[in-house]
Amino acid sequence: MKITSKIERMVAIIDENMTTLEAAELMREKYIGSVVVTSNSGVKGMFTERDLMLHVVGGKKDPATTKIKDVMPADFVKVKPDEQSERCLDLMKAHRCRHLLVFDGDEFVGLVSLRDMVALMLEEKEELISRLKEYITS
Repeated sequence: MKITSKIERMVAIIDENMTTLEAAELMREKYIGSVVVTSNSGVKGMFTERDLMLHVVGGKKDPATTKIKDVMPADFVKVKPDEQSERCLDLMKAHRCRHLLVFDGDEFVGLVSLRDMVALMLEEKEELISRLKEYITS
């Protein structure tokens, strides 16, 4: 199934020059596990709670003074809005991540999470079961 229906378009955005503490506060406030990082030139990537643990806490850095751009991953995985859920799951597994940024060409559209992909696959399975039941009983 295509991921179009599961794209989260209302995402938390933070500038790369903000501190990791500010990112953590934003994630806590919004009860989310990641923020989209931007700069003057556009979307730079993502900063996640896993990045906070591995690169800040695990690196014994002060979150109040450590800028996001200094600890966020240099690369990020992009997908298109019409990408298949299976491909997204494969990318998440290969890159060991739980979120993918969605771009339509150069335009940032939103993000999808592992949770979204699981929900989409469950919907697909339920639809298949329903169709099979209809076929069997008709």
